[in-house]
Amino acid sequence: MSSPIPSAELALETKNLTHQYQSLVAINDLSLRIESKQIFGILGPNGSGKSTLFRLASTLTRVQSGDVRVAGFCVKTETEMVRKSIGVVFQSPSLDRKLTVLENIRCQAALYGLSGPDLQSRIDELTDRMGLQDKLHVRCEKLSGGQKRRVELTKGLLHRPSVLFLDEPSTGLDPAARLDLWNALVQLRDNYGTTVILTTHLLEEADKCDRIAILNEGKLVACNAPEQLRSETGETVITISTNTPESIHSILENRFSLKPAIFDQQVRVLAPNALQLLPAIMEATIAIATSITVGRPSLEDVFITKTGHKFHRS
Repeated sequence: MSSPIPSAELALETKNLTHQYQSLVAINDLSLRIESKQIFGILGPNGSGKSTLFRLASTLTRVQSGDVRVAGFCVKTETEMVRKSIGVVFQSPSLDRKLTVLENIRCQAALYGLSGPDLQSRIDELTDRMGLQDKLHVRCEKLSGGQKRRVELTKGLLHRPSVLFLDEPSTGLDPAARLDLWNALVQLRDNYGTTVILTTHLLEEADKCDRIAILNEGKLVACNAPEQLRSETGETVITISTNTPESIHSILENRFSLKPAIFDQQVRVLAPNALQLLPAIMEATIAIATSITVGRPSLEDVFITKTGHKFHRS
């Protein structure tokens, strides 16, 4: 199988991409550029459009309006070249539990016409990279969650794609397995120059990415490195828990000229001078506050600032 020549600059580019299911607009005029050789996270709550974007970019769903290019190839007109350029790991496991690790890998190889010494060389390289060489003859039903994900990664990388797509890769994994998976992704980026594009609804997972795009209701609301997004949001966040959030809100707004937001029984406020104001805020609110906490902005705060509501809404 001949290999395509990937784009050295952009792993994924969308222009004015729109997609809808009947009357539901899942992707709304999305323009996004993802550079190569990084771990890029597409972050959003359920219904934000991230899985639809995953399906469009991986050629699983037909593009309705706008353009998508992957590794320099147009998804609509160069579908075969796109598929040769990408590896895909789905949210739901695609392993045959009754087959061994090696048998699962060989089934994947057959789909790409790989065989002979070249295939064996790739299997040896990938299973060594993924720490699976002592598991080759073990049935997949006997593997841990993290080991199964490593087999999925091996399958996705077997044809040497330049871009690896992962849909909610940490789903169903315990913390140790998540760390194991992340170490494998970092190795792919650092040692082999693979671009990893993953969708996630986990804020802590997105925080580890090189860059992230935050989606909400099909629209791009922010795109940058996580640390940069937090810095742009503000230096400090003060969270006040209270049974009377409206009263706290009024105090912060009228007395301190701040712009607080109420979420459930909490009042949150971001301000570059929050630490200087903290003693006065505590004095003014301590009688009706149940707790007051101070910290650096999180990606949750970024999302709230951009959308006006919490990331996970009840």
